[in-house]
Amino acid sequence: MSATVSPLAPKHYPAMPAVDGVRIATAEAGIKYKDRTDLMLMVFDQPAEVAGVFTRSKCPSAPVEFCRQNLVHGKAKAVVVNSGNANAFTGQKGRETTQATAEAAAAAVNCSTQEIYLASTGVIGEPMDAGKFSHLFAGMMQNAEANFWTEAAKAIMTTDTYPKIATETVLLGQVPVTINGIAKGAGMIAPDMATMLSFIVTDAPIKSDVLQVLLSKGVEPTFNSMTVDSDTSTSDTLMLFATGKASERGAPTITDAKDVRLNQFKKSLAKVMKSLAMQVARDGEGARKMIEIEVTGAKSAASAKRIAMSIANSPLVKTAVAGEDANWGRVVMAVGKAGEPAERDLLSIWFGDIRVAHAGARDPEYSEHTTTEYMRQEDIKIRVDIGLGRGKSTVWTCDLTKEYVAINGDYRS
Repeated sequence: MSATVSPLAPKHYPAMPAVDGVRIATAEAGIKYKDRTDLMLMVFDQPAEVAGVFTRSKCPSAPVEFCRQNLVHGKAKAVVVNSGNANAFTGQKGRETTQATAEAAAAAVNCSTQEIYLASTGVIGEPMDAGKFSHLFAGMMQNAEANFWTEAAKAIMTTDTYPKIATETVLLGQVPVTINGIAKGAGMIAPDMATMLSFIVTDAPIKSDVLQVLLSKGVEPTFNSMTVDSDTSTSDTLMLFATGKASERGAPTITDAKDVRLNQFKKSLAKVMKSLAMQVARDGEGARKMIEIEVTGAKSAASAKRIAMSIANSPLVKTAVAGEDANWGRVVMAVGKAGEPAERDLLSIWFGDIRVAHAGARDPEYSEHTTTEYMRQEDIKIRVDIGLGRGKSTVWTCDLTKEYVAINGDYRS
């Protein structure tokens, strides 16, 4: 956790309501960090319905593999998250650690290990000893509280400079249900699960296979449209849980993803996911500017997305924004290298509302002074029209500063 909060941090945090059927506790286990919480336990009063999406890395962490195995059972009684050590690339020892952690948590909350979900974030390749923190679960179980969401978000941070939280309340049938989410992430973040870690809980009575459809669909325009540095983590985990407790207040049980009663719920879930994804992008390591990249006029939506990500992941584009330089030539470069259909003489590029390039050349009305003034803002929008079709996509990233190099240059030490 950085001592200096990012200038892009939210100016206001929402008051996070309790979600019926779930309680949370945190603890200081001293896994890597001193004088701060680094362990989080989320406990469900009754087994919750569960869905998850994970990193597409070919070198996933032991906790990711553990969660994937348990997801087929579709029920969750507890979630354990630690920061400071990713338990990734730790071989057989890593698998033994996940098993020992799950067994200790299962004993504390009185369930099977198939109902435990684990996530770890931090340094890759360092062995992790479950004995350092597994003895804390019983006390955490006793002390778990319903109103502990912001503290939970703090406990799972690594190089984050602020906790990421979001909440929405929406009607399901005629009954209000709550959706709360927390996330962590500040670096090594790119699509193919781009949040590092995120946990979303609702009291809506929705079955696990429906939750999985909602989550898998919802991730594409949110977490998978956000990048900090193009690097996909070994540990990226996004999970959605439903306690079902709102059924006691008359909310209908949803068993079909096409149920029209889900329409408003889907929108509210998308809002929570987008808010968390944006907060992660705004907390990019060393970031000073948030960048929105919109690509229109591409041959297809998929093509637009690939072009947008090529721009968002270009170190040259990101450093130009950091230097407040409207270097649209670098945007042209990133479009050209994306490997997607594009024609130089059909391109148009805008920084904010200022068209800087058109028809294969600098815009005749271009003003260096006006564009430089725009580049001094905190939030920068780059729009590119390819001029070939109707495909469009929007992605988010941040600038690339000297601080990013400093943070990652001494991460292990």
